[in-house]
Amino acid sequence: MTNKIYKNGKLPFVIDAYDQSVYDSKINFSTQDVGTARLIFKLRKDGMPLPLSAVEGKLVLLFSNGSKHIRNISLLDKVEGVAEYILNKDEIKIFGRVQASLNLFYKNGQSMSVHEFIFDIKKNLIDENIVPAAEYYIDHFDSLKSKIEQKSAELEAEIKKRTDVMQGNIDETTKDLQVQLDRMKEKLDDLDSLETKKGAQAKADDTLKKAKEYVDPHLKNNNIHVTETEKNNWNQGQLYRLTPNDGRVARLPNGTDIFTLPTGPYMGAQLLNVPVPNDLSFYYINVFDTSYEQNGVVYKRIVATRSFDNITWIGTFHAQGFRGWVRLITDGDAKKDYKFPTILNGWKTYKSEVNNDYRVRYTKDVLGWVHISGAIAGGTLGDVPAFVLDEGYRPAAPLYNVGLASSTGGASGPQICRQYITTDGRYCIQMTSSNTEFIVVNFSFKV
Repeated sequence: MTNKIYKNGKLPFVIDAYDQSVYDSKINFSTQDVGTARLIFKLRKDGMPLPLSAVEGKLVLLFSNGSKHIRNISLLDKVEGVAEYILNKDEIKIFGRVQASLNLFYKNGQSMSVHEFIFDIKKNLIDENIVPAAEYYIDHFDSLKSKIEQKSAELEAEIKKRTDVMQGNIDETTKDLQVQLDRMKEKLDDLDSLETKKGAQAKADDTLKKAKEYVDPHLKNNNIHVTETEKNNWNQGQLYRLTPNDGRVARLPNGTDIFTLPTGPYMGAQLLNVPVPNDLSFYYINVFDTSYEQNGVVYKRIVATRSFDNITWIGTFHAQGFRGWVRLITDGDAKKDYKFPTILNGWKTYKSEVNNDYRVRYTKDVLGWVHISGAIAGGTLGDVPAFVLDEGYRPAAPLYNVGLASSTGGASGPQICRQYITTDGRYCIQMTSSNTEFIVVNFSFKV
């Protein structure tokens, strides 16, 4: 198999519903890129390579001459989402701008438009109709004479060059004929050494005898040959292939119970017994055998990662069954996403002389704790809200908090205020020991 070279035009496409404008690929092929003009598609979805199992890719090509071609693409790597299309010898000759659209058709009846894009095919100079002769405008006879002498010298050089090439071809042909003649003479000389029919039969009988001496013991060796019974046992035991032929991650069909999987890596959607009940998302599953065994049951550990948010859970099987899922906390869970509520009922954000940011903000960590901070001033006291917390950030029962009510204190000690948080999210400043010029909001609770 000979190696082939290609002029690759790479097209990395992210599949979503936000950016479907026509993509200018900036790819430029030439009309002389015959068999080498290759489009390579690298497809990703939800931050991961798009699997290409059970799918057929169609590439629609609209050429500058108005012709429309619909071609199948080749799937190079179904797991990593890599495919290709090589323009044929007729398509590469249609120069000009090409409009294209890549579409995927799944065996379950679904289809999906990946992206529309454009690329160009430039007309190579070798395909241009260039007039080989030049026109000369001669002002004087001496110039004409000089031109004629120059052209004559060029023609003589070309004639000599072609004559040398022809002579070289004649010499090469003569040499090949001489080699063939010498071989024929050698064969004529070998006629005397040809063996008789009887001698050839004797050699064949001797070769067969030596072959039987080697083959017969080999056939009787049961250590290296599989019997019919052994083959049947193997066929009955290995009913399903756990991984594809390339040895990579196995794609699971819908409805697969992950608790029944043997050791190995898998991936799929709409699986049973995933960490989140009734979650139809795409999951990556790894089943590990541990070194511990009890009552003939090998302890197993299952790692399940949801593809769209990379949240990971770990579950353990033991002799009494499945022990449940435990979520794995990562560095990404420590990132805080703050919300800034609307300040109500005359309250406003406290302004500091040093321009500190006292805006009221709140967030919830991965363990379910809500953290509120900031400072306000000048609003209405009582059971009216200074601001309201969103759903998911509200306490299950009413909460009370004692907060700081002055930035400078007072002669009689610190000044304080009473704060009230309701189950419908109202954050109220009920009363204060001084004024409302500086009310600190700093409270944490678990939802």
